[in-house]
Amino acid sequence: MTKGRFIAVVGPSGVGKDSVMAGLCAARPDLVRVRRVITRDVDAGGEDYEAISPALFAARAAGGDFALHWQAHGLSYAIPHAVHDTLDRGQDALANLSRGMLGRAAQVFGALTVLHVTATPEVLAQRLAARGREGRAEIARRMARPAPDFPQGLPLVEIDNSGALAHAVGAALAALYPEKR
Repeated sequence: MTKGRFIAVVGPSGVGKDSVMAGLCAARPDLVRVRRVITRDVDAGGEDYEAISPALFAARAAGGDFALHWQAHGLSYAIPHAVHDTLDRGQDALANLSRGMLGRAAQVFGALTVLHVTATPEVLAQRLAARGREGRAEIARRMARPAPDFPQGLPLVEIDNSGALAHAVGAALAALYPEKR
C-alpha cells in the first residue's frame, strides 16, 4: 500500500485555514484532520484541539509523544506521533502547521505537500478582529510580521481564501487531487 501524504496547511492568522480544512474533510471523508495538541486554554475557541498545560506538554515532548512540536505566539503546539499510523494506512492527513516547521516536517513525513492559504490584508484584518482573541495592537503586529520563506523543493499549492469558502475549497481539491475529482 502506498503511504499517505502529510498536507501542511499554512498561512497567516485569520486567513481561514480551519475553515478550508473543514471543507476539505467534508468533501473527502478519507482525508484525516490531525487534532493538534496546544498549550492554549480549552475555552479559547477556534479549532478542535487537545488543550494541555505547559508542564504536561514538556513531559509528553520529552517522552516522544509528538511527531513535531514548536512554539509560536507564546504557546506550544504539537502534531501527535499517532499521525504516522494514518499515513502508514495510506490515508492523507492534514494539519495547520507553522511555516517555520516545514523543513522539519519534510524530514519527518517524507511525503509532504504544503497548502498555502492566502487572503487580502483587508480580509485578514477583518477576520482577526471578528474572532476577538487579540486587540488592535496584536493584530497590527501579526499583520506586520514577515512570513518566512518556504523551503526549496517542497510541493506547494497556493489558494486565495479572500472570497467564498466554497471557491477556496474547490481550488484546493482540484490542486491536491487532480486525478480523483
